Amino acid sequence: MAATLLLATACAEQAPRPSPDSDETAAAPLVWPKPPAQERIRYLRSVSGPQDWGISRSFWRRLVDALSGNGKELFMRPSAVAERDGVLYVADPGAQALWILDAQRDRYARITRIGEQGLVSPVALALGSGGTVFVADTVLKKVFLLDREGILIRSFATQGLERPAGLAWDEAAQRLFVLDSLRHRVAVFDANGALLHNLGESGSQNGQFNHPTHLALDASGTLLVNDALNFRVQAIDPKGRFLWKFGQVGNGAGDFAAPKGIASDSAGHVYVVDALFDAVQIFDRQGQLLLAFGEHGAGRGQFTLPRGIYISTEDKVYVADAYNRRVQIFLGAIATAETVKEKGK
Repeated sequence: MAATLLLATACAEQAPRPSPDSDETAAAPLVWPKPPAQERIRYLRSVSGPQDWGISRSFWRRLVDALSGNGKELFMRPSAVAERDGVLYVADPGAQALWILDAQRDRYARITRIGEQGLVSPVALALGSGGTVFVADTVLKKVFLLDREGILIRSFATQGLERPAGLAWDEAAQRLFVLDSLRHRVAVFDANGALLHNLGESGSQNGQFNHPTHLALDASGTLLVNDALNFRVQAIDPKGRFLWKFGQVGNGAGDFAAPKGIASDSAGHVYVVDALFDAVQIFDRQGQLLLAFGEHGAGRGQFTLPRGIYISTEDKVYVADAYNRRVQIFLGAIATAETVKEKGK
């Protein structure tokens, strides 16, 4: 995505809006901003459950569902999402579950228990080393590390976490950053689960937080923190040193009303989900609004109280559209039809 993205909240090209269950491939392309401007975001698809990810229902699954009266399994209230090598991970507090959808192996898991403990409110994810995944449960006050099959490796539960709400894994440094919303700080753990130190404290000054809810680690190693009740984004280094900030409360373009998920694309732009705006706003690192996409509704590219966001190395943008019970997928940082063809597979 070039630095010359259009300013303000450019609206999408208007196309007929099908129902969420309709055939999306037959609909006209949905892009932001509208032509003749160069498109920067393109809607790709939505996923409401395993079948939407290309996973078939086996004969035995269909038989059990028919006998029990169950239909296809669907997300309930997805809060966080991540993707790696064709495997989609969805933290779903509405279902009290972690979903692992593996299209290549044509299998999925709906994990409701980790070890001997049932999940209550899994709200955050981070992809770890070697196919592992971290999951944070705010009610259990724990972070779990699972292998690629969803089996527990270890838990991070002995260091006084109050409300683990956001996660980020630093592969190079082998560090896990856990955003503790009630303690207004970021706890830093090593790969074995030992607490190393904490970053930040309660307040409104630089490097202080007020009920932060989400965080992300960008390609440069900068921590991006959604400092929710200070209505701003703060950037700090891995040692907690303040770097920059932007944002203010309001209902205008570039303001924040209920900021949630945060992520960064390959160009370093910062994406912030806002649950009250039902939109995703894109900023440069100076806080200049570049583009916004989304609006209230249940159609393609529309949101109802969205929460988490994840951006892959191919600049695919995954948004947890919580109250529409789905994950919507977009292609960002695009410039040509060839890019769409290659990255939009």
